[in-house]
Amino acid sequence: MSKMAKFCMSAAVTLALALPAAAADVTAETVVATVNGKNITMGDLLVVKEGLPAQYQQLPDDVLMNGLIEQLVQQTVLADSVEGKLTKREEIGLGATERAFLAGTALERVAATAVTEDAVKAAYDEQYAKVEPGKEYHARHILVPTEDEAKAVEKAIADRGDFATVANEKTQDPSGKTNGGDLGWFGAGMMVPEFEEAVAGLQPGQVSQPIQTQFGWHVIKLEEVRDAAVPTLDEVRPQIETQLQQAAVQAELAKATESAKIERTEGIDPSVLRNQTLLNE
Repeated sequence: MSKMAKFCMSAAVTLALALPAAAADVTAETVVATVNGKNITMGDLLVVKEGLPAQYQQLPDDVLMNGLIEQLVQQTVLADSVEGKLTKREEIGLGATERAFLAGTALERVAATAVTEDAVKAAYDEQYAKVEPGKEYHARHILVPTEDEAKAVEKAIADRGDFATVANEKTQDPSGKTNGGDLGWFGAGMMVPEFEEAVAGLQPGQVSQPIQTQFGWHVIKLEEVRDAAVPTLDEVRPQIETQLQQAAVQAELAKATESAKIERTEGIDPSVLRNQTLLNE
């Protein structure tokens, strides 16, 4: 290999090694542009990039970077044009936006640390695994407007012994006119309390006396009873994680509020809230 070829190969290798090193030297504080002496940093670009829709995230890196820099340059120029010239309403609005952002950040940090695998499993055991499963019921019903009609239905069932046929003929529940009043399977909390209580007091095959709910008068037949299935951890994981986050946020908010020095000014007329012109002073 000639000396020139060796030199070119060596230079190429050196250049190839130098490029990633240069990229690795970039930090969030690296300045990518200045506007009127104000720095726009790589960190600024990355924060804006995080909020872009997915289709923009897929742009070529050079196009994306130039677009982000241009956006931040324009924002900085516009921000400079009103700096020190905000109205009272605008200054208060800016403060409110900053306060809301900081409060949201505090809550996000608490929520982010609230969900651990141990916490999820413990909550699952407490709510599901160690709790006696509830009951599910398969029942039929006949709905009529008055107690007298319900008593007539009760007699018809006793005389004919065919609940489903009487339901198809008599029920005022549209969904029960073609299926013998069949309600399918349901568990606790899925029916109004009066209905649920009546069903729980029946044995399979037994027909209730007329009961009244907000919908009218019912005659109910219990078909079957079974233990409610216990959901798996994966099935309820999203709900448990949300519960853990909400509990942690509420606890942190209570703790922060309790430790803060809070003083409220008394005697201010609440009707002043209607006076938006105060922001124009």
